[in-house]
Amino acid sequence: MSKITKQELKSYLWESANILRGKIDSGDFKHYILGLLFYKRLSDVFDEEYEKLKESVGEELANDPKMYADIFFIPKGSHWSDVLSTSTNIGAKINDAFMEVTRANAPKLDGILDKIDFNDKDKLSDEAVNDLVNHFNVHKLGNTEITGDMLGDSYEYLIAMFADDAGKKGGEFYTPHQVVELLVEILDPKEGQSIYDPACGSGGMLVSSANYIKQKGLDANKMFLYGQEAVYATYIICKMNMILHGFNDAKIERGDTFTEPKHLKDGALMKFDNVLANPPWNLDDWLHTTQTVGGKKKKIELEDKYNRLVYGRPPASTADWAWIQHMYASLKGNGRIGVVMDNGVLFRGSSEGKIRKAFLELDVIDAVIGLPSNLFANTGSPACLLIIDKNKPVERKGKVLFVDASNDYLEGKAQNHLRDEDIAKTLATYKDYKTEERYCSVCDLAEIEENDYNLNISRYVDTTEPEIPVIIEDVLQALSDLETQRVENNTKLNTYLKELGY
Repeated sequence: MSKITKQELKSYLWESANILRGKIDSGDFKHYILGLLFYKRLSDVFDEEYEKLKESVGEELANDPKMYADIFFIPKGSHWSDVLSTSTNIGAKINDAFMEVTRANAPKLDGILDKIDFNDKDKLSDEAVNDLVNHFNVHKLGNTEITGDMLGDSYEYLIAMFADDAGKKGGEFYTPHQVVELLVEILDPKEGQSIYDPACGSGGMLVSSANYIKQKGLDANKMFLYGQEAVYATYIICKMNMILHGFNDAKIERGDTFTEPKHLKDGALMKFDNVLANPPWNLDDWLHTTQTVGGKKKKIELEDKYNRLVYGRPPASTADWAWIQHMYASLKGNGRIGVVMDNGVLFRGSSEGKIRKAFLELDVIDAVIGLPSNLFANTGSPACLLIIDKNKPVERKGKVLFVDASNDYLEGKAQNHLRDEDIAKTLATYKDYKTEERYCSVCDLAEIEENDYNLNISRYVDTTEPEIPVIIEDVLQALSDLETQRVENNTKLNTYLKELGY
């Protein structure tokens, strides 16, 4: 066993997917592979620390869970080596180990490892599990061999690859890293601030925000991360993602953000400095919750007991403006929102139009940025970024910046991608906040009001190429010159033919 480079680690981890390919449904890869990777990391880190403690304080104290305040404790019989030495019913052994590790570290690991079933033989054979365990045994994943950042980055890489492999379903738990990077750089979170994602998926926006702080040489542990995710399997991935990146204190909750928001204080929604999200677009039937009444299940209209929908109740067919209003209700007085949305939020009418008008009259919409099409795994449709600021700078008050960045991308086979230069261009445009012909426009609210509060970017940024003016005199002169040239060429041709005897 030897140290491994970042690229080798990524290749090594992705090879685990090839072990399962053809044996189970590709949509299930991530649960088994990410779960086993997570457990191997915890076990290897513990083994390293155990050996150090045994040498410094003795074996008895080294076996005391209280000695491991900063890492996760692995109880006897539940180490990676115990799994490796199991020859039969290895799936059951992994399940037992996961359960014991969860108990030993309660409540930090509750609902993570103990929810992954390696003993479902209808899905996963003992042979496949054994192959997977042997593959993960090739390299140690402790701190001596790799850093937490290196493993965390590789974990994110795996999530991205699984999203790509899953096709449309991949978009349910993963937002392309380049889109996240652009959004984080626009919001520019600060050390000591809170970040909230009410539809956090695998946690990419939260991780990227903390990494952004790190890259500035600041302490990411002084940033407070909060998220909520409705899909249990995705929630598990998010929790593991936080821990592998070293953000053990991140507050990730599971549940439906509309019916049961989990981040509350004194019975009201908590308030955050920044909200970043890519919620499910056009979520339908969000207005209702199912309750059992008289022994029968009945749909009940959602009660807005947290006063989120104060600017209007969006239609049942799309929750887009409900998401935005939830985020706005979760903002501190000087808070900001960066959200990825379907372009429909910019121009759909009826109740959505009234909500849009209310937000414009509040003067909190800072920028609307149009993205290229086919960036996301679950749709080829273009999206937009909405930047909302509760406390816009004086020079931006009464204005909205519209940016058409839809042509700035690298074309890919399955999906398009934002390049570094595309991100830099859009970010610089947002910071400059100036009009640039055929690319961006700073518009007064009066102009937007004239357009009936429609935020469709094409109304404010004309990307059509200007027509070249035609000067009739110049065209006639060019035709005359061509005719003169034709006569001369015809004369030369006749002279040449006469010389040849024709």
